[in-house]
Amino acid sequence: MFGFLRKESSAVAAPVSGRCIRLEEVADKVFSSKMMGDGFAVIPKDDTAVAPVDGEIVMIAETKHAFGIKTKAGMELLVHIGLDTVDLKGEGFTVLAKQGSRVRAGEPVIRFDREGLEKKGIDMTTMVIFTGGYEKDIDLEAFGQEVGAGEAVLEG
Repeated sequence: MFGFLRKESSAVAAPVSGRCIRLEEVADKVFSSKMMGDGFAVIPKDDTAVAPVDGEIVMIAETKHAFGIKTKAGMELLVHIGLDTVDLKGEGFTVLAKQGSRVRAGEPVIRFDREGLEKKGIDMTTMVIFTGGYEKDIDLEAFGQEVGAGEAVLEG
């Protein structure tokens, strides 16, 4: 009834359902070397990327393969769907949320044609990168395990 009074959660959730892996295991040096920041990744088994935190969508890539979220507490995250997916120029991606909108963890943001893209040889591993406001080590109990989209994997 008074949902607007609900406190924003600081937990970080999986952006997609699938197997959670360490960023170092991602088959792309930009991510595995943490050049863009630390984080974690999920090898998806479904086709919808959800908000990993409660916050504002501050960026949706023109190519629809990535989005950024900022929490009220100042934590900034980038969700990047797939490797080299920027080259697809939006093909296979549908944006479900608007830049500037507030979302709750678990709300759908982008749908993608996982099977179609994988048939083209595209690795759909989805990364969550902390680009600001989070300095703790990322050592998840979920590494190597199946996680559900919107399921908390890290306390903020």
